[in-house]
Amino acid sequence: MADSDNTTTLPFVTRRRVLAGTVVASTVWILKRSASAGDAGRTNLSSDPALGLWREWEEAHKLTDRLCRRQQRLETALVESVGFPHVTVRLAKGEEVTVHSVEALKNVLGKEPDAAALRKKAKADFAAHQARWNAAAEGTGYTGALRAEREAGERVQDLLQKFSTTAATTLAGVAGKLDAVLREGESLEDSSEFPWPQIRSALSDLVHIAERSGADRVQRRGIRRD
Repeated sequence: MADSDNTTTLPFVTRRRVLAGTVVASTVWILKRSASAGDAGRTNLSSDPALGLWREWEEAHKLTDRLCRRQQRLETALVESVGFPHVTVRLAKGEEVTVHSVEALKNVLGKEPDAAALRKKAKADFAAHQARWNAAAEGTGYTGALRAEREAGERVQDLLQKFSTTAATTLAGVAGKLDAVLREGESLEDSSEFPWPQIRSALSDLVHIAERSGADRVQRRGIRRD
């Protein structure tokens, strides 16, 4: 193995602090159901580009979540059978230190001539463990699962970027934008801090407005029929 920090890192979605739990039914669908009670021609949900983009994002988001769970299951089995690549070295004073990368190994052992033999052996031991991990990761499908999960996550990020340049033409489209930002942002940050409570409140407001609007239209139709 080359003398480089070619080590296993935490999974892509794990670094993004993972999407917590399964995705609940989106409030966007509540808006759509409410709007369907009104004039379909006037609401024109099917032609809202922001809502169409949200549908793409929702599918990519679900796929990423499924792939994340799969690679995490495979990783757990891999850790139990092989263990994350590491090496334990005994320092001059008898202290034992476990490191998980070649770079960390360099920092621990330094460049002193009297540690040359120890560095060489530690690097060889680490390389052997890394090779076992790589072979097992490929054989169990973990490497492919991690790659697929990363690609799906990148797709989600690309779609999120498009929300900033895609205009909404309905309340559902606006709600779709907020829904995507909220669900993505809450997986990265403390969701009790600004701006997440405010975004949740705005999304809730949109739902209530749409529900009242739909109910009012249904009532007016009933009055006209009577």
